[in-house]
Amino acid sequence: MIFAAAAGLSVANIYAAQPLLDAMARDFGIPPAAIGLVVTLTQLGYGLGLIVLVPLGDLVDRRRLIVGQGALSVVALAAVATARTEGMLFAGMAAVGLLAVVVQVLVSFAAALATPAERGRAVGMVTSGVVIGILGARSVAGLLADLGGWRAVYLASAALTLAMAGLLWRVLPRNLPPASTDRYAAALRSIPVLFLADRVLLVRGVLALLIFAAFSAFWTALVLPLSAEPFGYSHSQIGLFGLVGMAGAIAATGAGRLADRGLAQWTTGAALTLLVASWGPIALLPVSLPGLLVGVVTLDLAVQAVHVSNQSIIFDRHPQARSRLVGGYMAFYSLGSALGAIAATMAYAHAGWAGVSTLGAAISAAAWLTWVFTRRRPAPPRRA
Repeated sequence: MIFAAAAGLSVANIYAAQPLLDAMARDFGIPPAAIGLVVTLTQLGYGLGLIVLVPLGDLVDRRRLIVGQGALSVVALAAVATARTEGMLFAGMAAVGLLAVVVQVLVSFAAALATPAERGRAVGMVTSGVVIGILGARSVAGLLADLGGWRAVYLASAALTLAMAGLLWRVLPRNLPPASTDRYAAALRSIPVLFLADRVLLVRGVLALLIFAAFSAFWTALVLPLSAEPFGYSHSQIGLFGLVGMAGAIAATGAGRLADRGLAQWTTGAALTLLVASWGPIALLPVSLPGLLVGVVTLDLAVQAVHVSNQSIIFDRHPQARSRLVGGYMAFYSLGSALGAIAATMAYAHAGWAGVSTLGAAISAAAWLTWVFTRRRPAPPRRA
């Protein structure tokens, strides 16, 4: 539960910006079509961290690594809260993304501590914390922004992150040996080798890229129509939509249990079908808010079910390299999130909500087709 809470708080630092984009744009004079760059740079920083920081989880004391990243995150969050120029804002957000990869160190640590029969459930529980952090961040960020401005969000997050780093220093297991004796440079080189040598890993990475591009497209663009007429919602009201999506947290645990029973492939197909279908009610936003809410629940449930199934599968492929596996896998995730964010704001600027819905449906259909044409019984992992 502590792992889940820490992971949720860390990932919230990435997604808290999404309901604040309009306020940031006004504060710094950034055009609406370009404000998605805040999310994109955060995701690119996250992607870099997945490659250069997460593999250290196989090579060093995970406790020191996790606490150190938490302490540096406090500095980055404070820099964002006090930024006076857009260049400083962008640099601070990239640093926040870079250090938020502590989430993946926590996920791989949980997988390493769990027994094989309960690994899917453990990963599902920590991922539930991640889902709650992603979606809860929008609600809390919206409320804090209405009370004290968008900067208050990052000051509060810095304080909570500092407290969480202190708690983790006290409770994380001590003196556990590293999972691998490889050198750092060799560990970095092994990441692309692992994915190129193992078809299952590569397919799961591509699925992650596509589902999180769709996920990011929806949540990044949602604030734009809801904050404009005829809705004119406040940040607090827009943040409440994130609470509706917390049904995805329930799916995360359930998908992990199905994966423990050998049903990860079936779960992936069913969830991707739901993902494609979710864009139908989402497209009803101009005329039906209840339809949008149905789409939110369906989309979040589908994305998290695929995500947990993916991780359950990849962690069993190469047990001695779990941190590197999750780092490589989440690099696909981060790239997809970054592309989805900037594409969604551009689509909205040119074609409104219909353009965003069409973009999301096309990406989701591409994920479903990828699964259809690659599904078969996973081959045994090849030594990379």
